[in-house]
Parts: sequence; C-alpha cells; structure tokens
Amino acid sequence: MNTTTSTTTPSATPSQAARWTIDAAHSSVSFSVRHMMISNVRGELEGVAGEVLYDPRHPEATKVSATIDAASIHTREKQRDAHLRSADFLDVETYPTITFAGRSVLRRGGGLDIVGDLTIRGVSREVTLAVSELSGEHRDPYGNRKLGATATTKIRRSDFGMSFNAVLETGGVLVGDEISITLDIQLIKQA
Repeated sequence: MNTTTSTTTPSATPSQAARWTIDAAHSSVSFSVRHMMISNVRGELEGVAGEVLYDPRHPEATKVSATIDAASIHTREKQRDAHLRSADFLDVETYPTITFAGRSVLRRGGGLDIVGDLTIRGVSREVTLAVSELSGEHRDPYGNRKLGATATTKIRRSDFGMSFNAVLETGGVLVGDEISITLDIQLIKQA
C-alpha cells in the first residue's frame, strides 16, 4: 500500500473496509425549494454527524448512518428560519434531529445509489441518495486519511407531515412540495 500520498493525490491502492466519520467542518447539507412559484429558495442544515463503513473494493457492503441538527436550518432570513423551525415545518422542539439510515447500496455507473430511511418529524420514508464524485482516499497535511462524496436526492415535504402552505391570489402556492437536497460530505478514517 502506498503510504506517501499527498493532499492532492489519492492512494494508489485502495484500503480495505474501514470506519469513517463525517467531518462536520468540511461537510454540508443544502436544499432548495420553489417559493411563490417563481424562484428557488436555498438553505443549509449544519450540525451533521455520522459514520460510514466503506470498502472501495466492495461498495455494495457500505453502511451509512447520519444525524442532522434540525434547528441548524438557515436560509439567510431570520423570520423564515424561525418559521421553518416551528410546528408548521420541522417542529424542532418535538423532533430535534433528522436521521438517515442506509439499508442497501447499489453500483450505478461510476457512482452509487444508497437506499435508506430518512426520518423527519418522526416520519420515516425510503429515499435514494445518488452518490457521485466519490473521491479516492487522500492524506491531509495532518496525517488524517480523508474521503469525499457528493450525493443528491429529492423528497416531498408533505410525505413527512409538512403540509403548511398558502394559496396565492394569482394561482399556485407559496411553498413548493418538492425539495432538492445535496450533500457534500468529507469523511475521516478512524483507526
């Protein structure tokens, strides 16, 4: 195994199965939803934690679990963020976390599909995370082994009990039902 990889060069030989934890400082969970039928509002959730058991030679055996602090939602507008934390949407006082538990992994072209249960507001639904841009393993300047990936999915907020809306006088609704989610995750290999 090549142990002298740089910060820009992945290791020549992939490692065996390993436990990785999410590096919250270098990871993001972002979303977008249609607002007033005319534009997309974008936001992020911080406070993501979790672990991945991953073997690059057998990616179908991957195990994923993650937790996100629901109160960490922000869209750059304080009143909207407070409303999103309320019982109309995430109800963070009752349901402080959003969780994902992967159940299966399928190879898809150059990426992976991770099928699992997403739980929001105490409601679990099956979702598929389409993983792309899976990096090779790298060593950072501090000697930590790192791995990264980008994943996307779409959900319907009404499937998770978030049905608040208002009908616009011009037709349509205030908040779209479909939410596009992008995860940019960096992982740290555990000893």
